[in-house]
Amino acid sequence: MSAVTEAAPVPGRGTPGRWFFVGVLLWLGIGWGSTHPLGKIATETGHGPFGLIFWQQVVMVVVLGAIALVRRKGMKLTVPALRFYAVVAVLGTIIPNGTFYASVAHLPSGVMSIIIAMIPMLAFPMALALGMDRFSALRLVGLAMGLLGVGLLAAPGAALPDAALVAWLPVALVGPLFYAMEATYVAHRGTLGMDALQAMLGASLMGLILCAPVMLVMDQSYSPWPMGRDDWALVLSSALHALLYASYVWLAATAGAVFAAQSSYLVTAAGMIWAMVLLGERPSATVWVALAVMLAGVALVQPRERAKKGAV
Repeated sequence: MSAVTEAAPVPGRGTPGRWFFVGVLLWLGIGWGSTHPLGKIATETGHGPFGLIFWQQVVMVVVLGAIALVRRKGMKLTVPALRFYAVVAVLGTIIPNGTFYASVAHLPSGVMSIIIAMIPMLAFPMALALGMDRFSALRLVGLAMGLLGVGLLAAPGAALPDAALVAWLPVALVGPLFYAMEATYVAHRGTLGMDALQAMLGASLMGLILCAPVMLVMDQSYSPWPMGRDDWALVLSSALHALLYASYVWLAATAGAVFAAQSSYLVTAAGMIWAMVLLGERPSATVWVALAVMLAGVALVQPRERAKKGAV
């Protein structure tokens, strides 16, 4: 908990207590963990990925737009900002969400929650290639453990009810790969003076604009009315993501990015539990071993506060 006190910009008066920060961390983990099974429910009636992404972005723009109105802080509309929105929309929404909805329709939600933990591991070699990070043997071991976790999931009869479903694992890994590319791009280029919520609103609106023609060309458009179980699941997961991201930005700014990053462990674990509660999934022993290996890998790959300060 020392990271909370050290990273808080205004310690003392007006700063929430550490248990409040822990509560926000739990909210992030439990909330984001629920979006994976909710995403699987959203695919139940066979809607195409880009139709789902379109309505997801509609909800995101509405929620984030409402937050922007309250904050009285809207998007930047300069050419560089529009270029930034487009890159982040493609790397962080169009491609990874498309492969998520395609693969989650076939793979167990709990498996998807484990795979998403690959993001920091995939971002590590990208940061090394761009000279943004230093080599660390321990973090390399963490990357290897992440790959071992995926290998355990792909083992015959270990995690998937049908061996043919192993073919969807590479598709599921496209999402973490592009999320890692997005994170690396933002870390490398910056956000052009925008805060994270401004950037996310702009990227969500751009994602909506870019997704619409793809949805129409691929004939994946649909009307969510009257609202069914799958539509409500999509609305809930999209609204949750917007609110959770706002919470994450606040926590990172107030308690420190390293403390906020601990939510990644909770997201994966909560995703497994939510899959059991909402979908009745019962992971095998091998899946739980893969989860433990993956989380250990994440722990090794995550940069420490001391390392970050030394790199500045």
